[in-house]
Amino acid sequence: MRFRLTPRETSFYDMFAASADNIVTGSKLLMELLGADPSGRAEIAERMRAAEHAGDDATHAIFHQLNSSFITPFDREDIYNLASSLDDIMDFMEEAVDLVVLYNVEELPKGVEQQIEVLARAAELTAEAMPSLRTMDNLTEYWIEVNRLENQADQIHRKLLAHLFSGKYEAIEVLKLKQIVDVLEEAADAFEHVANTVETIAVKES
Repeated sequence: MRFRLTPRETSFYDMFAASADNIVTGSKLLMELLGADPSGRAEIAERMRAAEHAGDDATHAIFHQLNSSFITPFDREDIYNLASSLDDIMDFMEEAVDLVVLYNVEELPKGVEQQIEVLARAAELTAEAMPSLRTMDNLTEYWIEVNRLENQADQIHRKLLAHLFSGKYEAIEVLKLKQIVDVLEEAADAFEHVANTVETIAVKES
């Protein structure tokens, strides 16, 4: 760890941890969506919307702290990238739930549950990793595992697309379902962006 002669603003660590904990909340709502009948999805979407708003508030708090801090715990650009990528995750998860409700999807295609399970695991790992930014200890396994999960998500996504274009679905249904599984894939990509940013920070601070 690099020795510093100047004090650092440490509230960033707590704000990143809070943002990641909120993402875990979002991933649990995605899991709820899988087991819900169509009539109960609107209520889940409402709670997801509230979680997404909470994520926006957390992101704005980080940006405000960044703009008002003379000394930061690591590079300003990395703080901005990390906060933005965490915010992207919540945005994509909320969008996926909202699309399911707006499109009145009766049944999600087989394989979506695997996508959501990957996102839930990535959310847990991310929430566990954020407190370690204080010391930069034991983070290597985190970004390696999240990158592995993103590769797994890619494979699941490709299989889902093949299933959607198999001829089983009407064309309009394919368009609806494809948009949902694509947004879930974007959430997996955003988790990888967070992990890559954490790796960049750890390398710079080592």
